[in-house]
Amino acid sequence: MVVGRIYRIAGPLVVAEGMEGSMVYEVVEVGEEGLIGEIIALQGDKAYIQVYEDTTGLVVGEKVVGTGKLLSAELGPGLIGSIYDGLQRPEEAIARALNDIFIRRGVKLTSLPRNVKWHFKPSEEARPGDKVGPGDILGAVRETPLVLHKIMVPPDVRGTLKWLATEGDYYVEDTIAVVEHGGTKYEVKMYQTWPIRRPRPFRRKLDPVEPLITGIRVIDYMFPLAKGGKAAIPGGFGTGKTVTLQEVTKWSHADIAIYVGCGERGNEMADALHTFRRLEDPRRKRPMMERSVFIANTSNMPVAARETSVFLGVTIGEYFRDMGYDVIMVADSTSRWAEAMREISGRMEEMPGEEGFPAYLASRIAEFYERAGRVETLGRPDRLGSLTIIGAVSPPGGDFSEPVTQSTLRYVQCLFALDYGLATRRHFPAINWLISYSLYIPFVRRWWDSKTGGEWYRFRSEAMEILQREAELQDIVRLVGPEALPEPDKLALEVARMIREDFLQQSAFDPYDCYSPPERGHAIMRAIMMFYHRAREAVEKGVPVAEIRKLPVRLRIARMKSYTTDELVNKVAPEVYREIEKEFDELLKRFSGGA
Repeated sequence: MVVGRIYRIAGPLVVAEGMEGSMVYEVVEVGEEGLIGEIIALQGDKAYIQVYEDTTGLVVGEKVVGTGKLLSAELGPGLIGSIYDGLQRPEEAIARALNDIFIRRGVKLTSLPRNVKWHFKPSEEARPGDKVGPGDILGAVRETPLVLHKIMVPPDVRGTLKWLATEGDYYVEDTIAVVEHGGTKYEVKMYQTWPIRRPRPFRRKLDPVEPLITGIRVIDYMFPLAKGGKAAIPGGFGTGKTVTLQEVTKWSHADIAIYVGCGERGNEMADALHTFRRLEDPRRKRPMMERSVFIANTSNMPVAARETSVFLGVTIGEYFRDMGYDVIMVADSTSRWAEAMREISGRMEEMPGEEGFPAYLASRIAEFYERAGRVETLGRPDRLGSLTIIGAVSPPGGDFSEPVTQSTLRYVQCLFALDYGLATRRHFPAINWLISYSLYIPFVRRWWDSKTGGEWYRFRSEAMEILQREAELQDIVRLVGPEALPEPDKLALEVARMIREDFLQQSAFDPYDCYSPPERGHAIMRAIMMFYHRAREAVEKGVPVAEIRKLPVRLRIARMKSYTTDELVNKVAPEVYREIEKEFDELLKRFSGGA
């Protein structure tokens, strides 16, 4: 154990001398209160320590004690439904223990409860005498009605299974198996620890094949995100980043949801917690908290801990991925983490990069996003899992050319660009369809077309062409007005308005439309495309667009969002389809008869 002394204090950065024998990223305890810190650089006998708690009151000469361990996460039963800070300290347990709403510095509690027993059921495929290796499932714990927590052999353990516990109730620290290798026995407990900066191993990475349904039409239908994918949501203040992330976390078709509040306002985190506690998973009719983990590192907490919060979240995500689950992790926002890196880098007097951010900004962001993916996991039985990562970015003034946004765009395959102009017009989600993109369309096309009878790719392409045509016509409309346009262009403007208002626009507070599964979105888009194809046919035969606008079915399409999904898909949509055909047939008959 290395013991040094504080040499210099610069806010969250502490320099200690006498630290020979320490290692980079080693956890240390700073001062008499044992504040948690991490060595981020070594120069001779001096260690530069990033302290994850308030350093007010520390004085030069206080001791610094090395633990010889890397900053690690505790992974086991008790994670689901928990609320942690960036160091995986359980905030609810701390509030009960201290009878205080704030986390006092130096407080140390175990991340997983040690006084709770879990019912362990051993696997029928694991028997004493078998050879076991990393990732093999030894048994399971029913953690919540939605999550079967699988107890796995840790990634660094292999050998012969000498003993396996019988079915019963155990604490997380109880030994449930003994594995022997080369004469050395390893006791497997119900939990394991893993360094948060080290990616968990897997057998091989696979191509994404299935979209991660988020319940947001503009994402699922127009810019789909695949399970195991990476996405960024940049946007200026007031464009709806936090609401969009919360909606994605709430409604996504993921088995496990991890929400990381990284330097955001405390009231936003409180709102997310409040809604998750009272909402129900629409697919499985169970409370959202039964599949969720929260990491709350708000803006009034020490800035240095923002880095640990995102890596803690992704480590927990990889752990559940290794069980064979589809996991989504959202981080709000990575810009606050980058600002913390800039502050620490400045205090270390490092050579700054663009706009004062450290030169290693891009590589740190890459380390985070590269841990997403759909994988074939280690161990038996064979299983597939995925970890999808979505990060919000808060560019100052909505300027997407700033370093954090540009560094992020190098490593993500989906961009959901939030537009201030759309937000001021109260068009939410304010995702700009002209800037956003998805590189997963070729991967998920087969899935979507199988669900829609081959219509999805064609409808999406036509809708994007119409929206782009509308953007091209906007300058002409501003100069001479829409009435000066030829009839086909008037129709393009009318249908683009229908796509924007009746399909892309979606209220997070509407009880029916807040969550839009694939069949709901496709039913609405199919009605709009049927209307467009029949209207184009009518325009070609001389029917003016002004007459097409008067058709009653236009209002029926606009009201399709106000029904439940079952009503819409099974009753309303078929009626609307029939009305479209009937009204256009009558319209064409009237005009051809008049001629």
